[in-house]
Amino acid sequence: MKTRIKEFRARHDLTQEDLAKMVGVRRETIVFLEKGKYNPSLKLAYRISRCLDTTIDELFLFENSDFE
Repeated sequence: MKTRIKEFRARHDLTQEDLAKMVGVRRETIVFLEKGKYNPSLKLAYRISRCLDTTIDELFLFENSDFE
């Protein structure tokens, strides 16, 4: 799964640490999400999308291979 977290974070002038505090996770979690090395729970995806004023669909890009 690819994400646009970094792009949306920049639009809101937020650091990884800022976003992590807003959604209640460690900065490392945001790093792993941005690198596509971690798939968030639905609850976390929702929190991040709310903080970045977007939808989950806009923020997380699923590829066909993600469902196989």
